[in-house]
Amino acid sequence: MDVSSHQGDVDWKSSWDKGARFSYVKATEGTHYRNPKFTQQYNGSYDVGMIRGAYHFALPDRSDGATQANFFVENGGGWSPDGRTLPPALDMEYNPYGETCYNMNQAAMTAWVKAFSDKVFERTKRHPVIYTSTSWWNKCVGGSVKFGDNNPLWVAHYNSTLGPLPVGFEFHTIWQWQAAGLFPGDQNLFNGKFEQLQRIATS
Repeated sequence: MDVSSHQGDVDWKSSWDKGARFSYVKATEGTHYRNPKFTQQYNGSYDVGMIRGAYHFALPDRSDGATQANFFVENGGGWSPDGRTLPPALDMEYNPYGETCYNMNQAAMTAWVKAFSDKVFERTKRHPVIYTSTSWWNKCVGGSVKFGDNNPLWVAHYNSTLGPLPVGFEFHTIWQWQAAGLFPGDQNLFNGKFEQLQRIATS
């Protein structure tokens, strides 16, 4: 599962009973927005037994990567080696407020993502998961830095088959395959066994 304030108060037990075992919860956007439902969603998923993590919706044209990373970590995007917390995640996608690539070229966008990733690693000792689509990433970021060497990939592709991955990634960790379905929010599949999911939440 992944949820934001759009889902409101989530009935976590219902989702657990239907088979959900992990979730990402939106924490922040830019440096101005905090999800008002974050506590209910982040703690609620944990309390019912899920492995969960927090994600940040990037607005690269508003402020630099390190600044947004600090805002994220200080407002829910931390990490602890408790076996129940997924690495913080960075949501990089089409600009909902304007030009697709936020009026940035690939070099500038690559530097932004790297600055965000480096700051999150500095503060949490985990490289953030990167959520994106192949089409947006290849157009706006490109492959001058092979982010797949350190950053797990959470790829969005609404189809019954996965399709090509973004440049710079050789495999995916999570596949967001459907915008709606059995659970509240988007529907996601982990690429592995539950024990592997637990390992990602541990180290």
